[in-house]
Order: sequence, then C-alpha cells, then structure tokens
Amino acid sequence: MPQADPESVDPTARLIAELTRRQLRIAVAESLTGGLVVAELTRIPGASLVVSGGVVAYDTAIKRSLLGVSPQLLAREGAVHADVAQQMATGVRIALAVDGRAADIGVATTGVAGPADQDGKHAGTVYLGIAIGDGVESISLDLPGDRAEIRTAAVREAIDAVLSRLERS
Repeated sequence: MPQADPESVDPTARLIAELTRRQLRIAVAESLTGGLVVAELTRIPGASLVVSGGVVAYDTAIKRSLLGVSPQLLAREGAVHADVAQQMATGVRIALAVDGRAADIGVATTGVAGPADQDGKHAGTVYLGIAIGDGVESISLDLPGDRAEIRTAAVREAIDAVLSRLERS
C-alpha cells in the first residue's frame, strides 16, 4: 500500500512547504503556549528557511516592552484579550526582523490554560493573533480539556489558522 505524502496529512508540514514555496517568513509570539508553536514549526526539516523565531512573552511586561502591546490595553483588559493577540502578532514581526526585514507573518497565542481562572477569564479561553501583510485579525477560541490539552489544541489551531489563510490567498 503506497504511503501518503507527509505534506498531505501533516498541517505543519503543509504550512512549512507553503511558506517555502512563497518565500515567506513567519515569527511567533507565545504566552499561553510557552514555545510550543515554534517547537511544532521547527519539527519540520527545512523550517529554518522560513521560521524567523519566536518570543515567549509569558510575563505581561514582555508583551509591552518587546512586542509593543499597548500598556493602556493591558491595564484595561489584561493579557488575555483579542486586541492583545493582534498587537502581539504585529509586534513580533518587527521584533524578529531579519536583516532589517520584518517577518511576513506574525502569529500569537494568549489565553488561560488553567487550572485556575485568570483576570476573570476561564480556563480554555484562548486568543490567536495573525498578522499578514497589512491585515491583522484575532481568533477567539473556547477550548476544552486540562492544561496540556488546551495548550496542545491552541498550537494546532494556530497552525491551522495560518495555513488556511495562506491557502485562501
């Protein structure tokens, strides 16, 4: 029985292949996922051609100082908010510029993995930020499961979201 092409079944491999084909670079800002998105991307051979790197902005102060998230937004809404995810995705493109060139795509994760609630948000509340070109958007998720399951699902959702946007354009 013939083996399936890994890119046809593995969304991360498909994403790396698409980024490579288009010669696009991606940068990642992670809070909730603590580096798991970058680890997933770099699992694929050849990822070094397209992955600029990642910032684990677990401390809210890093979101502000390194990624440029508005201090007023953080004070008003906390770190778990759709606008924070958008600003993280935009900011990481610049923070991880290579030779003065901002990354083409920024992706960010912020949320509550639990077990406890945070800033009035329940475990499983997740926001993804995706910045491509001049556009930036957030995706709101309500993920079930324990801490590990929520973080794993957030990684999968982030990869799928970027891939689906590239495939549509």
